[in-house]
Amino acid sequence: MDPGHPAWPAVGEATAVLSGRSVAVLTGAGISTDSGIPDYRGPDSPPRTPMTYQQFVGDPDRRRHYWARNHVGWRHVHRTRPNPGHLAISRMEADGVAVGVITQNVDTLHDAAGSRNVIDLHGRYDRVICLSCGRVVPREHVAARLTALNPDFADEVADAEIAPDADAVIEATAHFRVADCEVCGGILKPDIVYFGENVPKPRVEAAYALVDSAGALLVAGSSLTVMSGLRFVRHAHKTGRPVIIVNRGLTRGDDLATVKVDAGCSPVLTVLASVLTGSAVAR
Repeated sequence: MDPGHPAWPAVGEATAVLSGRSVAVLTGAGISTDSGIPDYRGPDSPPRTPMTYQQFVGDPDRRRHYWARNHVGWRHVHRTRPNPGHLAISRMEADGVAVGVITQNVDTLHDAAGSRNVIDLHGRYDRVICLSCGRVVPREHVAARLTALNPDFADEVADAEIAPDADAVIEATAHFRVADCEVCGGILKPDIVYFGENVPKPRVEAAYALVDSAGALLVAGSSLTVMSGLRFVRHAHKTGRPVIIVNRGLTRGDDLATVKVDAGCSPVLTVLASVLTGSAVAR
């Protein structure tokens, strides 16, 4: 990161606060933008209306439209690779600075970067679950089935806009054929948490435990708009743990932050990892 960047003094403050502390990391869509996955809520993001769980389950037409869009978006996200921000967090974990990652993303890029202790708060795009029998299958398997049912569909709309949930913007999907569960014929749903759906309680408890095991919380690339992420910032603040937020633009947790760095994740995290991995972790 250029020392002349306006956020450089804040990076120095963040480094000073985190030095000698173990760190829990909370990430959002903003950390994956440098991998080519757009952010829902970034300063330059267009308005979006994500599908709710109730719409997906209750409306066959909406469900078909979702799967058609997802079939195209999945091929893009499947090819994405970790960026320097993901790699910096992995390095901090490998060196004993970071205790683990709570991610609001479903793109699995922290795993690809080498992070070992990852809590996928909102699920993973690479798995599909049957809502009737609970069977979980790889998304790649469902992709093969959808391709067989809809030859050439993805190629016809290959230039569609990509969204953070492995979705894509397509208008004409009336002819798309949806794959149902091969075992019971039930509805298949990506194994991710939709709007209107609760994060499983054991997952939330594991995330709180991760925050409690660290001496500080580092938020990277999240506007903290939804409570599923903001609650961990509030918890860290309430329990006396410093909170560092790295994000372009305002977040709902700015008033709780010990230091706010208004900049992109990749350059800031790279600097933090370079400095902190040379520091002994005290608590």
